[in-house]
Amino acid sequence: MDRTHVAACWEANAETWTRHARAGYDLYRDLQNTPVFLANLPDIAGLNGLDIGCGEGGNTRKLAERGARMTAIDIAPTFIRHAREAETQAPLGITYLESDGTALPFANDSFDFATAFMSLMDMHRQDLGIAEAARVLRPGGFLQFSILHPCFAPPNRKVLRDAQGNVTGLLITEYFSDPAGAIEVWRFGAAPEHEKAGVEPFRVPRFHRTLSEWVAMIVAAGLTIEHMAEPSVDARTAEARPYLADTLIAPLFLHIRARKGAAA
Repeated sequence: MDRTHVAACWEANAETWTRHARAGYDLYRDLQNTPVFLANLPDIAGLNGLDIGCGEGGNTRKLAERGARMTAIDIAPTFIRHAREAETQAPLGITYLESDGTALPFANDSFDFATAFMSLMDMHRQDLGIAEAARVLRPGGFLQFSILHPCFAPPNRKVLRDAQGNVTGLLITEYFSDPAGAIEVWRFGAAPEHEKAGVEPFRVPRFHRTLSEWVAMIVAAGLTIEHMAEPSVDARTAEARPYLADTLIAPLFLHIRARKGAAA
């Protein structure tokens, strides 16, 4: 699967994804992934930032609200349209562009930092995505990204529950397999049944890499890892939101911040 096929999948997902995400159906994002990502983000006030794979722009706006001057890109035109509409309604000075994360339309050393919320893993060439992010960073700048955890969310991951619906474990297999763009079909599990029934499910290409492969790509791009996080809910949150209880057992996400070396 190449860039064209990936773009077509995400363009097909974008309308429903935007509506459901903004309705609060993406609980893993809203209650876990994004809050932890932002809590671990360095001070970005006054910096020039690039958000890679911005989707409908919700997280880009959170970055701009922290004082960063944001540019954001996505491969799907419908995502960019929705992001620009939100910017028009409540301006934060964000520039949104339709672009491919594996071939960024920016000069070398253009940004102080880059972010990628759950987007690098969906690129058909993650090595190019990381290398491009490194290229457009100024010396001393950083890339912070989140992905599905390579160890605990491989191509086959099943949450095991008892008769009462309580999480009892995880079934994890195929860590070393390469799905090479195989399509996963799914929906936001927290969406009401009438919402699910009225739309097509998401079709997401899967490009699994092992943890060592992710580290190798970061190193090859000339970046140095300085922070990692594996978000988990606490027992109280798991009880209040059973949908998220699987992350008491093992993390669903991995966060990494890597920095470009300063000039000599």
